[in-house]
Amino acid sequence: MAVTVSTMFIPVHDPDAALGFYRDALGLEVRNDVAAGGFRWVTVGAAGQDLDVVLFQPHGGRSPVEGDALLALVTQGSLQAAIFRSDDLDATFERVRASGAEVLQEPAAQPWGARDCAFRDPSGNLVRIAQG
Repeated sequence: MAVTVSTMFIPVHDPDAALGFYRDALGLEVRNDVAAGGFRWVTVGAAGQDLDVVLFQPHGGRSPVEGDALLALVTQGSLQAAIFRSDDLDATFERVRASGAEVLQEPAAQPWGARDCAFRDPSGNLVRIAQG
């Protein structure tokens, strides 16, 4: 029996700004873009990988209190969105930096063995990219 990850969710306050980061800077492909009830869910993923990343607005499908609480965590930078892998970390870092994304850490070797870098997406989520 094998268990794999099929879908992950990243809260974003502005789907268009998120696409500027996840699609344009990171190079993920848009797989689905759905609007309902005044909110939008955009699914992106890496070509050739069977993993969907859903960029969702915190208030979609939640009570106003829950949506406000989640949005507050997102905008203050309290959430780590994901760790991505790149076969050319330096080139990926330069492409993402050129997009205007907030750089938290330039490519560096970590004590746990990885070489990675870190950014904030337009919503404030922490995104790390590791050499793969």
